[in-house]
Amino acid sequence: MSKFKIFVDGREGTTGLEINERLQKRDDVEILQIDPEKRKDASERKKFINLADVVFLCLPDEAARESAALAENPDTRVIDASTAHRVSEDWVYGLPELSAQHRREVQNAKRVSNPGCFPTGFNLLVHPLVKAGIIPADLPVTCNSVTGYSGGGRALIERYENPASTDRETLIAPNLYALSLNHKHLPEMKKHSGLENAPLFSPAVCGFSRGMTVCVPLFAKQLSGKNTPDTIRDYLSGYYTGQKFVSVMEKGYEDREKPNFYYRGINPTACNHTNNLEIFVVGNQDQILLAARFDNLGKGASGAAVQNMNLMLGIDETYGF
Repeated sequence: MSKFKIFVDGREGTTGLEINERLQKRDDVEILQIDPEKRKDASERKKFINLADVVFLCLPDEAARESAALAENPDTRVIDASTAHRVSEDWVYGLPELSAQHRREVQNAKRVSNPGCFPTGFNLLVHPLVKAGIIPADLPVTCNSVTGYSGGGRALIERYENPASTDRETLIAPNLYALSLNHKHLPEMKKHSGLENAPLFSPAVCGFSRGMTVCVPLFAKQLSGKNTPDTIRDYLSGYYTGQKFVSVMEKGYEDREKPNFYYRGINPTACNHTNNLEIFVVGNQDQILLAARFDNLGKGASGAAVQNMNLMLGIDETYGF
């Protein structure tokens, strides 16, 4: 049986390394290997890009645009892990669970933009509720998130994992960032959630390597109709029925998770090293909290990219996981 030819452009970065690691365990793909000394040579990269059945772009935005322009073979499919094409009309947004249409588009696409980690959680929480009219499209929405430091790439990983670091206490504590409230993921969160306005987004990087939670608080009185955590949970559970990687957790599931003797909670690392995303709906009759947890390097990056590759090649989306 012939193997699919795969080229990872930018395999030295965090996402590229993880994609390679996932694919090396498979017997249905051949990973094309560029000479390390020529990895920045445009003509050499162009040759590999056009030899491949699927190309992963694991590059900074501008470099990703340059590499995408090198793909001239009409049979070559491209999956871009950068933010460069996530709101482009010419690229398919690679979050197949959003709707049956999104899934069909990924399956038939030649150009797929892999979602960002934070927008993956946010859009899976919010899009179905906006689509159903439960969240009014013009509602001002906030989003709070915590993530492991691996999402910051090699430089941040080295800072956190340096045994000689003199600021361990500072690093271990959650650090709020993007304080200008102009995070680069906002256009993606607005467009693919269906909201008319970008959310007020407040992320924090924490002293664990990988894993994340994305939270969206809602006031019941601002929603359309009479809604409670139970009605929202039931709606989302029905919406995601049959999905292989997205699950809505049953009522009270969070009670089973006790990170210490005093508090129950939702541990952001529980889905690590999987492509799973778990949705929680908690609260009371007045206030509702939506939460998604997943691996920022799994469903938030490389796992989603490989899932999209499977769909584009007509392979079972769960293969290799």
